[in-house]
Amino acid sequence: MKLEASLKHFSPQGMHISDEVKGTSPDRLTGTDVMAAIGTTSSRARFGLAAFLGKAGVSKSDEKLAVQALARYAMDVAPKNVRKAADVEFGWCMLMLAQFAFAEYSRSAATSVTCHSCRGTGRTTREQVTRKVSYPWGKAPYWASRSRAVRPSDWELWTEVTEIVPAVCDACEGKGTISARCRCGGKGEVLDRKATKECGAPVFKKCERCSGNGFSAVPSTAAHKAILKRLPGLHVRTWTRNWKPFMDALVGICYQEERKADDVFQKTTNFNDDVDKF
Repeated sequence: MKLEASLKHFSPQGMHISDEVKGTSPDRLTGTDVMAAIGTTSSRARFGLAAFLGKAGVSKSDEKLAVQALARYAMDVAPKNVRKAADVEFGWCMLMLAQFAFAEYSRSAATSVTCHSCRGTGRTTREQVTRKVSYPWGKAPYWASRSRAVRPSDWELWTEVTEIVPAVCDACEGKGTISARCRCGGKGEVLDRKATKECGAPVFKKCERCSGNGFSAVPSTAAHKAILKRLPGLHVRTWTRNWKPFMDALVGICYQEERKADDVFQKTTNFNDDVDKF
């Protein structure tokens, strides 16, 4: 049984009432067996299980635990150039890298964040210049409209006034949240119009914007800007050469630990005699 299949035991949709006879096979897994396997996996691959559950949104505590474990790992294996550049802010910098690495690891087409421009309200304000008319000398008399030498506009005084008016947020288009889903709809492929026209049938190609992932990646410039709050002297060249590859390596560690936890869970839930049981 794969680790991904255990998620349905954390959020059951409801009771299943029918007249069907339950399975009586000795290899049948019950909810108790799955929870016991998760406990065994937690004791043998705690980091990988916490990262997986945090990515799936099952537990916020597991997400915090995974970020803290990733930060401790980053502090142990950080390159010398990164340690030297961080100096006294080394611990804080590693925690920030761990947070951004975990955000990249847990990102999917369903990921959405609160809009920072409108703070989730979907509304914002903007400046608008309007022209207002005033009559400092009083209203124009009735005969001004009949005179050729004097016009009613001679009594008017136009002034430009800058006002703050409510408007729809341009960043989120009034939704209040920004989705990571790509323009391909999260499928990772788009219609190839040229090939479709030649073949006469729909032909799809990999989306060039998201490289087939279905969602946009976390920009590394966001992590760089966050690090600049404590290390204002960190140059872009130093970040690209030393820091960014290290953060990408932390993302790979999350996937590696998840695979390790998946292997432990599959071996625990396997009842075959030719497989070592835990």
